[in-house]
Amino acid sequence: MMTNDIAGTATIARAPATARKVVLRADNLGVVFDDGHRRVEAIRKVDFELYQGETLAIVGPSGCGKSTLFNAIAGLLRPTRGHVEAAGRRVDDATGHVGYMLQKDLLLPWRTVIDNVILGLEVRKVPKPRAYAIAQELIRAYGLAGFEHAKPASLSGGMRQRVAIMRTLAFDPEVILLDEPFSALDFQTRLLLQADVSRIIAERRKSAILVTHDIGEAIAMADRILVLSGRPATVRALHTVDLPRVGRDPVALRTDPAFQDYFARIWADLEMPS
Repeated sequence: MMTNDIAGTATIARAPATARKVVLRADNLGVVFDDGHRRVEAIRKVDFELYQGETLAIVGPSGCGKSTLFNAIAGLLRPTRGHVEAAGRRVDDATGHVGYMLQKDLLLPWRTVIDNVILGLEVRKVPKPRAYAIAQELIRAYGLAGFEHAKPASLSGGMRQRVAIMRTLAFDPEVILLDEPFSALDFQTRLLLQADVSRIIAERRKSAILVTHDIGEAIAMADRILVLSGRPATVRALHTVDLPRVGRDPVALRTDPAFQDYFARIWADLEMPS
């Protein structure tokens, strides 16, 4: 697989120096939908590796199959061809290695914050005292202390998304999948949460895949950015974001010349004819 540096020179893709271990791999992934009357090839061939401690963003033209790819990575959809591995096992067998956070927070309105956070632990039959201790630690660590017994209807959009990321972190998956998790939020809240979630993922030493239509969001949060072609999706380019991830400010970043260069190059990739 090839990658483009900031000067536009093609080089071989490589892991960040501090994150050599591969925690998730997509190998020759292809997805075809066929209902007997109509055949639609959503993904033709996608290969990539996710390294320990990194965030990989996936961007592509509208309708290119990003959500289909997300579902295959999450184990929600069995690919027609190829496979996804996490921790050396097929994703559909790697229970507990992959957690995902969707576009909508999907909090249960009748449950309190703490009871929403422990939902995944309950499904895994973690004893209640242990589950509540894990949830309480996350709630204190990430700014919702005092809201443990609040219902989702009383929370802001940003607070609800924090609860959603806590629910994902509670069962300690090795890989977190983020499917446009900020798209329903206003611009200011979206920028604040980009920094917030990036910090949380780094503090917890997790690896993450961010599926997004927002190039700026990808640059602000990711170590590498995978650009997909139009449908059927293939890998068009892979960019390494050579900016410090720790302390990366999504607001200040937008005035950085490097941000503008990355944005222009990724936009040019997206505009290329399929």
